[in-house]
Amino acid sequence: MKRGQSTNAGVIGTGLVGGSIAAGLTTAGWDVVGYDPDPDSLEVAMERGFIGVAVNSVDGILDEQPEIVIVAAPPMATIEIVSNLETSAVVMDVAGIKAPVIDAASHLARFVGTHPMAGRESSGPQFASPALFRGANWVVVQGAPDDATDRVVEVIRTLGANLVSMSAADHDNAVAAISHLPQILAAGLLSAAAETPAALDLAAGSFRDLTRVAASQPIPWVEILKSNEVAVLDAVAGLREQLDAVESAIRSDDDDLLAYLSRSRDVRRTLGAPVAAVRVSLADEPGEIAKVGHALEESHVDVRDIQMRHAPYGGGGVLTISVRAGDEEALRHAIDDVGLLTVP
Repeated sequence: MKRGQSTNAGVIGTGLVGGSIAAGLTTAGWDVVGYDPDPDSLEVAMERGFIGVAVNSVDGILDEQPEIVIVAAPPMATIEIVSNLETSAVVMDVAGIKAPVIDAASHLARFVGTHPMAGRESSGPQFASPALFRGANWVVVQGAPDDATDRVVEVIRTLGANLVSMSAADHDNAVAAISHLPQILAAGLLSAAAETPAALDLAAGSFRDLTRVAASQPIPWVEILKSNEVAVLDAVAGLREQLDAVESAIRSDDDDLLAYLSRSRDVRRTLGAPVAAVRVSLADEPGEIAKVGHALEESHVDVRDIQMRHAPYGGGGVLTISVRAGDEEALRHAIDDVGLLTVP
């Protein structure tokens, strides 16, 4: 950040995403003013120190003359806000759809459409964190003025995210495939499994991973899916074709099914660096997680992911630690040294 450059921002919407943006900027030394139509959300953001000043309207944000205005609201609310906004400041949004928002903001000379690819199943500022976007991809829509884009990129880099530049149409098609469709699929899988009650009793790691996003609040998702209707329906049609292909492969010979599953495996491997999973059995007693922490410290492994699967009725569970391929043996030895058991 250049010396003497203004570092004040106005955040409209202090929920999970807006609160996390405000928290990250405040932590980095920015002066942040916030507004949320929900007084409780605004109060929590203020109490947690995410914002330095709380105001009671969008106009109140503009009265503070921020260098950049960040609209962190659901899609329809974002469209309404930017449609009525009149400011010469840089304005950025973080809604999960882009084309309709870009259209609504066409009168704003320094508007930049963006979308951070990060979030949680739980909503509200009580779940916000300045680290929410660290290492995440953050889409910036092409075509905005350079000075506005530079300011937005500064925000993104301050929050520790990775910049991804693309068009609004490409973004909306992409998120339909990798975000919106999985939400629908998770709901469908749970609805299908619920028809066989015994199936839910047997649900383990893979099913829980596949359906994790179904724990999200449903009302915002109705709005998101309807706002990106054309792209979502195209994605649903594409999935239907894939399911037809699977059905055909199952009905034919083993080679077709093997080829289909092998292609999917190859694609999955391109999503990130190779990892190895170490599964640790934990008892339901104090100190178990502390032992794992000590093992991680002693082994010096590169941890890529951690997931906990609890036993359905208490009694501990299994902690799956994903590490860089090649690090797994060092971690297994360290786990053994602290008196814990690994499981296949």
